[in-house]
Amino acid sequence: MLTVKMDEANGTALFEPQGPLSEKDFKHAAEVVNAWIEKNDRLKGLVIHAKTFPGWDSFGALVSHLAFIRDHHRKIGRVAFATDTPVGAVAEKIGRHFIKAEIRLFPYRELEQARAWSAGSGTHDPH
Repeated sequence: MLTVKMDEANGTALFEPQGPLSEKDFKHAAEVVNAWIEKNDRLKGLVIHAKTFPGWDSFGALVSHLAFIRDHHRKIGRVAFATDTPVGAVAEKIGRHFIKAEIRLFPYRELEQARAWSAGSGTHDPH
């Protein structure tokens, strides 16, 4: 399951996975994000907050995840990973080559710093 919360005051979204991700999760995330983008042209930032990487419940879910990235990365300014999983560091490094959005990694406990940075008001030295 993927919880999607919009922070309308800051123009950001928070994604919090609880368990393996499904195709339905990405359909719901796309509906929420698309509604915001339709009204506001773009999303300032997206925060992915997960203690560990939950994986996908099917190959279809992985494909849906990749489609979500393909369809939205040009309309999102910043993506913050607030996680303690090593997958976050890999996603940060690989994502920089394929995603237009600026990407930063934060420790899981630094959710508020990640949210501030994703909205454009925070700074963070990733090293």
